[in-house]
Amino acid sequence: MSSGAPSDPLSCRMYEKKFPDIDEPVMVNVRSVAEMGAYVALLEYNNIEGMILLSELSKRRIRSIPKLIRVGRNEVVAVLRVDKEKGYIDLSKRRVEEKDIAQLEEKYAKSKEVHTIMRQTAKVTGKVLEDLYVQFGWPLYKKYGHAYIGFCKAIQNEEEVFGEFDIEPEVYETLMKMIRRRLTPSAVRLRADVEVSCDTYEGIEAIKRALRAGEISAADLPSDGDDAAADDDGDADAQVSVKLVAPPLYVFLTTANNTDKGTALLNEAIARTKAVIEEAGGKMNLKIPPRATSERDEKDFTALLKDLERANAEVDGDDSADDEE
Repeated sequence: MSSGAPSDPLSCRMYEKKFPDIDEPVMVNVRSVAEMGAYVALLEYNNIEGMILLSELSKRRIRSIPKLIRVGRNEVVAVLRVDKEKGYIDLSKRRVEEKDIAQLEEKYAKSKEVHTIMRQTAKVTGKVLEDLYVQFGWPLYKKYGHAYIGFCKAIQNEEEVFGEFDIEPEVYETLMKMIRRRLTPSAVRLRADVEVSCDTYEGIEAIKRALRAGEISAADLPSDGDDAAADDDGDADAQVSVKLVAPPLYVFLTTANNTDKGTALLNEAIARTKAVIEEAGGKMNLKIPPRATSERDEKDFTALLKDLERANAEVDGDDSADDEE
Protein backbone atom coordinates (compact mmCIF):
# COMPACT_ATOMS: atom_id res chain seq x y z
CA MET A 1 0.00 0.00 0.00
CA SER A 2 1.34 3.41 -0.94
CA SER A 3 0.40 6.65 0.79
CA GLY A 4 1.72 10.08 1.47
CA ALA A 5 4.96 10.06 3.42
CA PRO A 6 4.23 10.12 7.16
CA SER A 7 7.03 12.64 7.67
CA ASP A 8 5.30 15.12 5.38
CA PRO A 9 3.43 17.61 7.61
CA LEU A 10 1.23 18.65 4.67
CA SER A 11 0.09 15.11 3.87
CA CYS A 12 -3.31 14.05 5.19
CA ARG A 13 -6.58 12.41 4.14
CA MET A 14 -9.65 14.62 3.65
CA TYR A 15 -11.97 12.74 6.01
CA GLU A 16 -11.59 11.57 9.59
CA LYS A 17 -11.91 7.85 8.83
CA LYS A 18 -8.73 6.31 7.43
CA PHE A 19 -10.43 3.96 4.99
CA PRO A 20 -13.63 4.20 2.91
CA ASP A 21 -16.68 2.08 3.70
CA ILE A 22 -17.93 -0.84 1.60
CA ASP A 23 -20.15 0.37 -1.31
CA GLU A 24 -18.98 3.96 -0.80
CA PRO A 25 -18.33 5.86 -4.05
CA VAL A 26 -14.85 7.37 -4.09
CA MET A 27 -12.77 9.50 -6.45
CA VAL A 28 -9.61 7.85 -7.73
CA ASN A 29 -6.79 8.71 -10.10
CA VAL A 30 -5.62 5.95 -12.45
CA ARG A 31 -1.88 5.33 -12.01
CA SER A 32 -1.28 2.23 -14.16
CA VAL A 33 -3.13 -0.51 -16.07
CA ALA A 34 -2.07 -4.17 -15.80
CA GLU A 35 -3.47 -7.59 -16.74
CA MET A 36 -5.32 -7.89 -13.44
CA GLY A 37 -6.88 -4.45 -13.69
CA ALA A 38 -6.04 -0.83 -12.96
CA TYR A 39 -4.02 0.46 -10.02
CA VAL A 40 -5.40 3.71 -8.67
CA ALA A 41 -4.86 6.27 -5.90
CA LEU A 42 -7.82 7.18 -3.67
CA LEU A 43 -7.64 10.98 -3.81
CA GLU A 44 -9.82 11.61 -0.74
CA TYR A 45 -7.84 9.16 1.39
CA ASN A 46 -4.33 10.54 1.03
CA ASN A 47 -3.65 8.62 -2.18
CA ILE A 48 -3.73 5.14 -0.63
CA GLU A 49 -3.61 2.50 -3.34
CA GLY A 50 -6.54 0.51 -4.64
CA MET A 51 -7.28 -1.72 -7.61
CA ILE A 52 -10.15 -1.79 -10.07
CA LEU A 53 -10.43 -5.44 -11.05
CA LEU A 54 -10.60 -6.17 -14.75
CA SER A 55 -14.00 -7.85 -14.32
CA GLU A 56 -15.28 -4.70 -12.59
CA LEU A 57 -14.43 -2.25 -15.34
CA SER A 58 -17.66 -2.51 -17.32
CA LYS A 59 -21.06 -4.22 -17.37
CA ARG A 60 -20.55 -4.95 -21.07
CA ARG A 61 -18.04 -7.16 -22.79
CA ILE A 62 -14.62 -5.52 -22.70
CA ARG A 63 -13.25 -4.94 -26.20
CA SER A 64 -10.67 -2.28 -25.44
CA ILE A 65 -9.34 -1.47 -21.96
CA PRO A 66 -7.87 1.94 -23.01
CA LYS A 67 -11.36 3.06 -24.03
CA LEU A 68 -12.71 2.19 -20.58
CA ILE A 69 -9.96 3.56 -18.40
CA ARG A 70 -6.88 5.69 -19.01
CA VAL A 71 -3.80 6.47 -16.95
CA GLY A 72 -3.95 9.93 -15.40
CA ARG A 73 -7.75 10.23 -15.53
CA ASN A 74 -9.94 10.68 -12.45
CA GLU A 75 -12.73 8.13 -12.07
CA VAL A 76 -15.65 7.59 -9.70
CA VAL A 77 -15.68 4.00 -8.45
CA ALA A 78 -17.40 1.96 -5.74
CA VAL A 79 -15.62 0.17 -2.89
CA LEU A 80 -15.96 -3.62 -2.99
CA ARG A 81 -13.60 -4.83 -0.25
CA VAL A 82 -11.27 -3.24 2.30
CA ASP A 83 -8.50 -5.13 4.07
CA LYS A 84 -7.28 -2.57 6.61
CA GLU A 85 -4.46 -4.79 7.90
CA LYS A 86 -2.90 -5.50 4.51
CA GLY A 87 -4.06 -2.25 2.95
CA TYR A 88 -5.86 -3.90 0.01
CA ILE A 89 -8.82 -2.02 -1.44
CA ASP A 90 -10.77 -3.57 -4.31
CA LEU A 91 -12.88 -1.23 -6.40
CA SER A 92 -15.51 -1.39 -9.12
CA LYS A 93 -16.32 0.98 -11.94
CA ARG A 94 -19.25 -0.95 -13.37
CA ARG A 95 -21.27 -0.85 -10.14
CA VAL A 96 -21.42 2.94 -10.03
CA GLU A 97 -24.71 4.55 -11.02
CA GLU A 98 -24.90 7.81 -12.98
CA LYS A 99 -26.52 9.62 -10.04
CA ASP A 100 -23.66 8.47 -7.80
CA ILE A 101 -21.14 9.97 -10.21
CA ALA A 102 -22.76 13.42 -10.20
CA GLN A 103 -23.14 13.46 -6.41
CA LEU A 104 -19.60 12.28 -5.76
CA GLU A 105 -18.09 14.76 -8.21
CA GLU A 106 -19.87 17.60 -6.41
CA LYS A 107 -18.79 16.30 -3.00
CA TYR A 108 -15.21 15.80 -4.13
CA ALA A 109 -15.01 19.32 -5.59
CA LYS A 110 -16.05 20.76 -2.22
CA SER A 111 -13.73 18.45 -0.28
CA LYS A 112 -10.85 19.42 -2.54
CA GLU A 113 -11.56 23.11 -1.97
CA VAL A 114 -11.59 22.58 1.80
CA HIS A 115 -8.37 20.55 1.57
CA THR A 116 -6.65 23.29 -0.42
CA ILE A 117 -7.60 25.92 2.18
CA MET A 118 -6.51 23.66 5.06
CA ARG A 119 -3.24 22.75 3.36
CA GLN A 120 -2.36 26.35 2.52
CA THR A 121 -3.13 27.40 6.09
CA ALA A 122 -0.84 24.68 7.44
CA LYS A 123 1.90 25.57 4.97
CA VAL A 124 1.86 29.30 5.72
CA THR A 125 1.75 28.84 9.50
CA GLY A 126 4.15 25.90 9.64
CA LYS A 127 1.57 23.60 11.22
CA VAL A 128 0.92 19.91 10.69
CA LEU A 129 -2.09 19.54 8.38
CA GLU A 130 -3.58 16.58 10.24
CA ASP A 131 -3.44 18.56 13.52
CA LEU A 132 -5.59 21.30 11.94
CA TYR A 133 -8.05 18.72 10.66
CA VAL A 134 -8.30 17.20 14.14
CA GLN A 135 -8.73 20.61 15.77
CA PHE A 136 -11.48 22.05 13.58
CA GLY A 137 -11.58 20.51 10.08
CA TRP A 138 -13.19 17.16 10.84
CA PRO A 139 -15.43 18.62 13.59
CA LEU A 140 -16.87 20.97 10.95
CA TYR A 141 -17.70 17.96 8.76
CA LYS A 142 -19.73 16.57 11.67
CA LYS A 143 -21.33 19.90 12.53
CA TYR A 144 -22.45 20.90 9.03
CA GLY A 145 -22.40 17.65 7.07
CA HIS A 146 -19.46 19.08 5.10
CA ALA A 147 -16.72 21.48 6.18
CA TYR A 148 -17.30 23.43 2.95
CA ILE A 149 -20.69 24.57 4.27
CA GLY A 150 -19.05 25.75 7.49
CA PHE A 151 -16.35 27.66 5.59
CA CYS A 152 -18.98 29.43 3.46
CA LYS A 153 -20.99 30.37 6.57
CA ALA A 154 -17.85 31.75 8.20
CA ILE A 155 -17.65 34.46 5.54
CA GLN A 156 -20.84 35.94 7.02
CA ASN A 157 -20.56 34.82 10.66
CA GLU A 158 -17.13 33.77 11.91
CA GLU A 159 -18.21 33.45 15.54
CA GLU A 160 -21.02 31.00 14.74
CA VAL A 161 -18.65 28.67 12.90
CA PHE A 162 -15.34 28.97 14.76
CA GLY A 163 -16.36 30.39 18.15
CA GLU A 164 -16.20 26.99 19.86
CA PHE A 165 -12.64 26.26 18.70
CA ASP A 166 -9.48 27.48 20.44
CA ILE A 167 -7.47 28.35 17.33
CA GLU A 168 -4.14 30.19 17.49
CA PRO A 169 -4.48 33.82 16.24
CA GLU A 170 -1.95 33.33 13.42
CA VAL A 171 -3.70 30.17 12.21
CA TYR A 172 -7.15 31.74 12.47
CA GLU A 173 -6.12 34.89 10.60
CA THR A 174 -4.51 32.85 7.81
CA LEU A 175 -7.48 30.47 7.64
CA MET A 176 -10.04 33.26 7.25
CA LYS A 177 -7.85 34.98 4.66
CA MET A 178 -7.77 31.77 2.61
CA ILE A 179 -11.51 31.21 3.03
CA ARG A 180 -12.41 34.73 1.89
CA ARG A 181 -9.99 34.58 -1.03
CA ARG A 182 -11.30 31.28 -2.39
CA LEU A 183 -14.96 31.15 -1.32
CA THR A 184 -16.30 34.71 -1.37
CA PRO A 185 -19.08 34.63 -4.00
CA SER A 186 -18.27 36.37 -7.26
CA ALA A 187 -20.81 38.66 -8.86
CA VAL A 188 -23.24 37.03 -11.30
CA ARG A 189 -24.76 38.89 -14.23
CA LEU A 190 -28.44 38.11 -14.78
CA ARG A 191 -30.87 39.13 -17.52
CA ALA A 192 -34.45 38.68 -18.66
CA ASP A 193 -35.89 39.42 -22.11
CA VAL A 194 -39.33 41.03 -22.40
CA GLU A 195 -41.55 42.59 -25.04
CA VAL A 196 -43.35 45.81 -24.09
CA SER A 197 -45.85 47.51 -26.41
CA CYS A 198 -48.69 50.00 -26.19
CA ASP A 199 -51.07 51.02 -29.03
CA THR A 200 -53.12 53.48 -26.99
CA TYR A 201 -52.97 57.27 -27.14
CA GLU A 202 -50.16 57.38 -24.56
CA GLY A 203 -48.05 54.94 -26.60
CA ILE A 204 -44.34 55.66 -26.18
CA GLU A 205 -44.82 57.68 -23.01
CA ALA A 206 -46.60 54.73 -21.35
CA ILE A 207 -43.76 52.41 -22.36
CA LYS A 208 -41.15 54.80 -20.95
CA ARG A 209 -43.08 55.11 -17.70
CA ALA A 210 -43.44 51.33 -17.40
CA LEU A 211 -39.76 50.68 -18.01
CA ARG A 212 -38.75 53.34 -15.48
CA ALA A 213 -40.95 51.55 -12.95
CA GLY A 214 -38.83 48.45 -13.53
CA GLU A 215 -35.52 50.17 -12.83
CA ILE A 216 -35.52 49.26 -9.15
CA SER A 217 -32.85 48.37 -6.60
CA ALA A 218 -32.68 45.67 -3.95
CA ALA A 219 -33.84 48.25 -1.40
CA ASP A 220 -37.18 48.42 -3.27
CA LEU A 221 -37.91 44.72 -2.76
CA PRO A 222 -40.70 43.84 -0.31
CA SER A 223 -39.20 43.06 3.11
CA ASP A 224 -39.27 39.37 4.04
CA GLY A 225 -37.40 39.67 7.32
CA ASP A 226 -34.13 38.61 5.68
CA ASP A 227 -32.62 42.05 5.16
CA ALA A 228 -29.51 41.15 7.17
CA ALA A 229 -28.85 38.20 4.89
CA ALA A 230 -29.12 40.46 1.84
CA ASP A 231 -26.54 42.81 3.35
CA ASP A 232 -24.21 39.89 4.09
CA ASP A 233 -24.41 38.76 0.47
CA GLY A 234 -23.44 42.25 -0.65
CA ASP A 235 -26.57 42.55 -2.80
CA ALA A 236 -28.17 45.48 -0.96
CA ASP A 237 -26.99 47.82 -3.76
CA ALA A 238 -28.05 45.58 -6.67
CA GLN A 239 -29.79 47.64 -9.35
CA VAL A 240 -31.92 46.75 -12.38
CA SER A 241 -31.18 48.49 -15.68
CA VAL A 242 -33.26 48.25 -18.86
CA LYS A 243 -31.73 48.18 -22.35
CA LEU A 244 -33.55 48.48 -25.67
CA VAL A 245 -32.65 45.77 -28.17
CA ALA A 246 -35.17 46.60 -30.90
CA PRO A 247 -38.80 47.62 -30.30
CA PRO A 248 -40.69 45.96 -28.72
CA LEU A 249 -37.84 43.86 -27.22
CA TYR A 250 -36.10 45.04 -24.04
CA VAL A 251 -33.59 43.41 -21.71
CA PHE A 252 -33.66 43.71 -17.91
CA LEU A 253 -30.17 43.41 -16.38
CA THR A 254 -28.73 43.19 -12.87
CA THR A 255 -25.59 42.01 -11.10
CA ALA A 256 -25.75 40.14 -7.79
CA ASN A 257 -23.64 37.87 -5.61
CA ASN A 258 -26.62 35.64 -4.88
CA THR A 259 -28.36 34.23 -7.97
CA ASP A 260 -31.67 33.65 -6.17
CA LYS A 261 -31.81 37.22 -4.91
CA GLY A 262 -30.81 38.60 -8.29
CA THR A 263 -33.59 36.54 -9.90
CA ALA A 264 -36.10 37.81 -7.31
CA LEU A 265 -35.05 41.39 -8.07
CA LEU A 266 -35.59 40.92 -11.82
CA ASN A 267 -38.96 39.24 -11.24
CA GLU A 268 -40.09 42.19 -9.10
CA ALA A 269 -38.90 44.66 -11.77
CA ILE A 270 -40.83 42.75 -14.45
CA ALA A 271 -43.96 42.64 -12.30
CA ARG A 272 -43.86 46.41 -11.74
CA THR A 273 -43.33 47.08 -15.43
CA LYS A 274 -46.25 44.82 -16.34
CA ALA A 275 -48.57 46.53 -13.85
CA VAL A 276 -47.83 50.01 -15.22
CA ILE A 277 -48.06 49.11 -18.92
CA GLU A 278 -51.28 47.12 -18.51
CA GLU A 279 -52.85 49.97 -16.57
CA ALA A 280 -52.11 52.17 -19.60
CA GLY A 281 -53.74 49.65 -21.94
CA GLY A 282 -50.50 48.13 -23.21
CA LYS A 283 -49.04 44.63 -23.09
CA MET A 284 -45.95 42.95 -21.71
CA ASN A 285 -44.73 39.51 -22.75
CA LEU A 286 -41.92 37.68 -20.93
CA LYS A 287 -39.84 36.17 -23.73
CA ILE A 288 -37.03 34.64 -21.64
CA PRO A 289 -37.20 34.40 -17.81
CA PRO A 290 -34.36 35.68 -15.59
CA ARG A 291 -31.19 33.60 -15.86
CA ALA A 292 -27.46 33.94 -15.26
CA THR A 293 -25.43 34.87 -18.32
CA SER A 294 -21.97 33.73 -19.32
CA GLU A 295 -19.06 35.96 -20.30
CA ARG A 296 -19.67 35.04 -23.93
CA ASP A 297 -23.35 36.01 -23.63
CA GLU A 298 -22.27 39.41 -22.32
CA LYS A 299 -19.83 39.93 -25.18
CA ASP A 300 -22.43 38.91 -27.77
CA PHE A 301 -25.03 41.21 -26.21
CA THR A 302 -22.62 44.15 -26.09
CA ALA A 303 -21.68 43.55 -29.73
CA LEU A 304 -25.37 43.42 -30.67
CA LEU A 305 -26.05 46.76 -29.00
CA LYS A 306 -23.09 48.32 -30.80
CA ASP A 307 -24.30 46.96 -34.16
CA LEU A 308 -27.80 48.34 -33.55
CA GLU A 309 -26.37 51.69 -32.50
CA ARG A 310 -24.24 51.81 -35.63
CA ALA A 311 -27.20 50.87 -37.83
CA ASN A 312 -29.36 53.58 -36.26
CA ALA A 313 -26.63 56.14 -36.80
CA GLU A 314 -26.39 55.20 -40.48
CA VAL A 315 -30.17 55.52 -40.90
CA ASP A 316 -30.12 58.92 -39.26
CA GLY A 317 -27.36 60.01 -41.59
CA ASP A 318 -29.31 58.83 -44.65
CA ASP A 319 -32.39 60.75 -43.51
CA SER A 320 -30.37 63.94 -43.16
CA ALA A 321 -29.01 63.56 -46.68
CA ASP A 322 -32.53 63.08 -48.06
CA ASP A 323 -33.72 66.20 -46.28
CA GLU A 324 -30.91 68.26 -47.80
CA GLU A 325 -31.80 67.04 -51.30
